[in-house]
Amino acid sequence: MKIAAELIDRFVFALEIEHGRSTHTRSAYQRDLVRFATWLEAPALEGAPLLLGEPLATADMESYRAHLLTDGGLDPRSVERALSAIRTFFAFMREEGLMDHDPMAALATPRLGRKLPDVLSIADVQKILLAPGSPDPRDLRDRAMFELAYGSGLRVSELVGLPADGLHLDRGFVSVIGKGDKQRLVPFGQEAHRALLTWLGYGRPEWAGRGGKKPSSAVFITDRGKPMTRQGFWKRLKQWALVAGVYRRVTPHTLRHSFATHLLMGGADLRTVQTLLGHADIATTEIYTHIDRSELRRMYDRCHPRASELPS
Repeated sequence: MKIAAELIDRFVFALEIEHGRSTHTRSAYQRDLVRFATWLEAPALEGAPLLLGEPLATADMESYRAHLLTDGGLDPRSVERALSAIRTFFAFMREEGLMDHDPMAALATPRLGRKLPDVLSIADVQKILLAPGSPDPRDLRDRAMFELAYGSGLRVSELVGLPADGLHLDRGFVSVIGKGDKQRLVPFGQEAHRALLTWLGYGRPEWAGRGGKKPSSAVFITDRGKPMTRQGFWKRLKQWALVAGVYRRVTPHTLRHSFATHLLMGGADLRTVQTLLGHADIATTEIYTHIDRSELRRMYDRCHPRASELPS
């Protein structure tokens, strides 16, 4: 079996129109399918048939899984995510009448367990937030970005895509469009408010006119007046983590994970955290209920009426 590029394009278009998948999700699915098509040696030429060759069997999909784990260099979780994209693609082909069987129906799905999110300590977060401390516009922007990311738990795509009219400084809220095009209001604290005021008052105006005839409406821009990107945010975060002496892997999602975990450690209920994060299913939020054992011990000793009678 071979898959032409045209069919992948049709599938990605359907993801947007019929299912409302985000640009990020569609791009990930497309990468997974192009990799799969390459493995199948698809012609991917203009005018080529959509499907060629013998139908795929379960054994073929098992071989592809093995290929991703070995030659592809992916970890088991990434492999299963890639296979999930292909499974969705096969369902689309059956709906289109291009496939009459599911070669993945009998494919065993390993139980990987839920991966615990990487979380920084409160002290390490504070080090990173305070690292950009000069009056340089880059420092002002980075400080404001990090404070808002940790102070509101926004996804990095929501943060860099935040327009000026989505920031309500007078009320201490941001209005964002999350997954599934769902809007939510998220509060932020005094430190983020202060950093945002400084950036908007002294840093951003210096760069705002460099974006050409139509200035960007994004809250966070580069020194060229263009909106910040997810990759740009991650690069700055990694740089400042090293400057702050935090020598572990820090990603934009690490701040979001830390936001949720620190709220729960402070006594927030799960439903509140779910709303703030924009999770449709509370089961997604429950993974943040992991708290290190020493913190559990301290909370138990403080809260349980019989804790004082337990051995230390």
